[in-house]
Amino acid sequence: MKVTAAPRRSGCPEEAAYLELLRAADMLSRPVAQLLKSEDLSPTQYNVLRILRGSPDGLACGEIGNRMITRDPDITRLLDRLEKRNLIARCRETKDRRIMLARIARDGLDLLARLDEPVQATHRTSLSHLGRERLRSLVRLLEVCRNG
Repeated sequence: MKVTAAPRRSGCPEEAAYLELLRAADMLSRPVAQLLKSEDLSPTQYNVLRILRGSPDGLACGEIGNRMITRDPDITRLLDRLEKRNLIARCRETKDRRIMLARIARDGLDLLARLDEPVQATHRTSLSHLGRERLRSLVRLLEVCRNG
């Protein structure tokens, strides 16, 4: 007996937009993930390093979690792996000894410096066909989606 695929439901436009966003995010993330893999770095680890580069005074674990693109339920373990590779350093905050701050280390800055141009080139390869105006419009639309 031949099994045929179920006819595709049209669904609502919101569902169609959601599915296209997921497909696009997956397609766009693959080349970047492959590039990061060459440096033995996950996209989440890369995200943390970029966050810490932008906060040279350091950040508490919870604040790093708040700023991440995708939520990671175990920030502490993620930071442990980065610290083991000497990409970040952690120390107690002087004003409140209960708070542990993470700062990007020299090795982390060097790694990001090596990755900056190749990551940007990957993004240009993936998205430049849209042109500047469409990219600006896309960014605005995605911000509206995210902010409600």
